[in-house]
Amino acid sequence: MTVTATSVDESDQLEPPAAPASRPARLVRLVPAAVAALSGVLLYVSFPPRTLWWLALPAFACFGWVLRGRSWKAGLGLGYLFGLGFLLPLLVWTGVEVGPGPWLALVAVEAIFVALVGAGITAVSKLPAWPLWAAALWIAGEAVRARAPFHGFPWGKIAFGQADGVFLPLAAVGGTPVLGFAVVLCGFALYEIVRLVLEGRRTRVVRRSAATVALLSVAVPVVGAVAARSLVSDKAEDGTTTVAVIQGNVPRAGLEFNAQRRAVLDYHVKETLRLAAEVKAGKVAKPDVVLWPENSSDVDPFADAQAYSDIDDAAKAIGAPISVGGVVERDGKLYNEQILWDPVKGPTSTYDKRQIQPFGEYLPMRSLLGAINKNWTSMVRQDFSRGTKPGVFTMNGAKIGLVTCYEAAFDWAVRSEVTDGAQLISVPSNNATFDRSEMTYQQLAMSRVRAVEHSRTVTVPVTSGVSAIIMPDGKITQKTGMFVADSLVQRVPLRSSETPATKLGTLPEMALVLLAAGGLGWAIGAGVRRRRAGDA
Repeated sequence: MTVTATSVDESDQLEPPAAPASRPARLVRLVPAAVAALSGVLLYVSFPPRTLWWLALPAFACFGWVLRGRSWKAGLGLGYLFGLGFLLPLLVWTGVEVGPGPWLALVAVEAIFVALVGAGITAVSKLPAWPLWAAALWIAGEAVRARAPFHGFPWGKIAFGQADGVFLPLAAVGGTPVLGFAVVLCGFALYEIVRLVLEGRRTRVVRRSAATVALLSVAVPVVGAVAARSLVSDKAEDGTTTVAVIQGNVPRAGLEFNAQRRAVLDYHVKETLRLAAEVKAGKVAKPDVVLWPENSSDVDPFADAQAYSDIDDAAKAIGAPISVGGVVERDGKLYNEQILWDPVKGPTSTYDKRQIQPFGEYLPMRSLLGAINKNWTSMVRQDFSRGTKPGVFTMNGAKIGLVTCYEAAFDWAVRSEVTDGAQLISVPSNNATFDRSEMTYQQLAMSRVRAVEHSRTVTVPVTSGVSAIIMPDGKITQKTGMFVADSLVQRVPLRSSETPATKLGTLPEMALVLLAAGGLGWAIGAGVRRRRAGDA
């Protein structure tokens, strides 16, 4: 039998075993993962208490470089790493009181949303004007995070890191979605500009249309922010009112639970009486409105005669209505409540917190968690009930909208008070549980963004600090230290006009979600057509 040379060559042409990748090559493969995680850390550094808001731009530029042109599976993993790099340090305060378990679990879940956005961005990165679609996808991810699971957790919205930035006036145009979109769009567009410049040098071909779109993606948000400054004003429209923000402080240690609650109430009564003495002596202007923080009376004044008497004495001494933050049981239900306490009539109106905090004020899946670990259910012995109506107190003629602590993170909760007639917003809070962590500064920045978003003075009375008075232009005029007893008194403007953001409500966010969906649909359709063409 004769074997031809050709047949011998074909039979001998076996694939040689693949050589193992060299160590440098393996390290190079890890670069995108490292850049994704470090970009997330860079985004975290742009948030308060630092004023490095501009770092959000290179953070998203690097994230864009990592994702562009990759598969959706790679985008999923890289997005998750970006989310971990951002959220792990940002939310570390959630473990101050309860340990690292809940903190790590929260971050692990929240980073999934960022991972899904990363996968979506890889798909739209192949489209013309991809930074536009990518930025819209990020805001769509924030919109979902603000609603699910357990009624959402909007902490970490890009807008909340921009209280000191040039883009802040855009909050008055379309709220936190428009402000965040502008920042993310600029970040992705900066990367696209660099990419096109490098590509042009290599190929000696300048793609003018792509370059024009990239430049406009940076220029339009900046110009829009400058133009939006006309919407930001701290002028009084309905006169002024003199507010007093009371920070009574809390005992640091050494008291059992009931004694702690009594001491916190006593501290706020004492600070109010001290302020009343200064007013009487002519050292401080007499306030028209007095604002106490959340949990300033965890002793139910409707059930405890001594608590009722102490608060009543404080109101009479200062001679002005007080908004008291109390924990109240009514009809067998527990409420985190603001109580309007008149110096003559006593308690008159109440506002029950509507956006209560999961795992802090109520325990989702209580029976399941109890079966896993009974200690978890003991941390929240009784769930708080939700309020159903906005809270706007009329205090000496001024309409004060109440947004209790955690609610400040939710667009709808703040807006509802303004559309219900609030001329001033108060954000009573209790940050004592989180010690000296960055949480209080992050929340303070949220209140600054809300001030610009709705063009309202915002007061932030906090049990242990930082309490503050914020003008409608977002500037802090007075603030306290942390873990000190103090009070702030200032005449502030009352305003009733509505910004475009207030009027539009959720429409800008819905438009950006639809834009994201359109871009994703276009990208998926283009991918299907490419595969069909390849099969043909």
